[in-house]
Amino acid sequence: MLRLEPRPAPSRAWTWASPLLALVITVLIGTLLFVALGKDPVRGLQVFFWEPIKSPYALGELGLKATPLLLIALGLAVCFRSNVWNIGAEGQYIIGAVFAGGVALMATKETGRWIMVAVLLAGMAGGMLWAAIAAFLRDRFNAGEILVTLMLVYVAVQVLGYLVYGPWKDPAGYNFPQTRTFEAVTQIPKLMKGSRVNLGLVLALGGAALLWIFLFRTRAGFAQQVGGLAPAAARYAGFSSRRALWTALLVSGATAGLAGALEVAGPIGQLTPYVPAGYGFAAIIVAFVGRLHPLGMVLSAILMSMFYIGGELAQSRLGLPKSLTGVFQGLLLFTLLASDTLINYRVRAKAG
Repeated sequence: MLRLEPRPAPSRAWTWASPLLALVITVLIGTLLFVALGKDPVRGLQVFFWEPIKSPYALGELGLKATPLLLIALGLAVCFRSNVWNIGAEGQYIIGAVFAGGVALMATKETGRWIMVAVLLAGMAGGMLWAAIAAFLRDRFNAGEILVTLMLVYVAVQVLGYLVYGPWKDPAGYNFPQTRTFEAVTQIPKLMKGSRVNLGLVLALGGAALLWIFLFRTRAGFAQQVGGLAPAAARYAGFSSRRALWTALLVSGATAGLAGALEVAGPIGQLTPYVPAGYGFAAIIVAFVGRLHPLGMVLSAILMSMFYIGGELAQSRLGLPKSLTGVFQGLLLFTLLASDTLINYRVRAKAG
């Protein structure tokens, strides 16, 4: 008989092995799921894990999907490491897209390429503004940021809906709820000919490098983490827990807003009601599967984008519902939570 025995100290090996075990279990459960749905499990796994990487174009699409996931996860990592639970990055992503779209709509055929920078900065400003609401309510009234950030997602969706169904609706768009297509000058430059992957991927990878330097090589990064996790110790050391709160939420809002700007000025090219894609929620899984470490989040963002692409391919090629993407994401999260037990406990055989 097996039992769990507490470890004298958390296992460093299992800290990194746990996500791999979770992935293996997710694949095994996914195989059984394909069998239960009457589909060839080998073909099903091929759609999820081979099709997204089998060609240069597929790799470009993988990078395109991974970009917003990684950007948002980087900001969330700052929050979670600071003990600030920003669950509403999706709302900050949407408002970032709205602000960026507002600037993009000002462009004309005579506008210079500088407008692209303004679009990205506007997206960051929008995300920061939305996150600042939660920071203010937590700072001033001690309101729980979990509930506030989550509820603001629904407000953001309504703001987007009002604009695309109302004042920003394209009069020549055959009554579809969307803005006019943005001018070409606002489009994010693509990295490869024949691919949709754009400069956003470089920004995301650069952001991961900057976050590593900030968290592990600067006094400010150390103060940020101490200020959130141990306010009393932070005050004793001269660090500000209040500054940690505002920094975490503003950085997270900025990265989520930048992700929204890159989406609407990149592959989407306009504002529509379908801008909310669930990236803000999926990035929470990316952050934790990646252990809140920049390198780990790069890898987990790639994995999560494979789930997105695999879900779309499973719908078109295997006749499965697109919701299969969410099933795989949820499986990965729950198996990770279960596997994390091995960090603090070891499995022992119980005699008798």
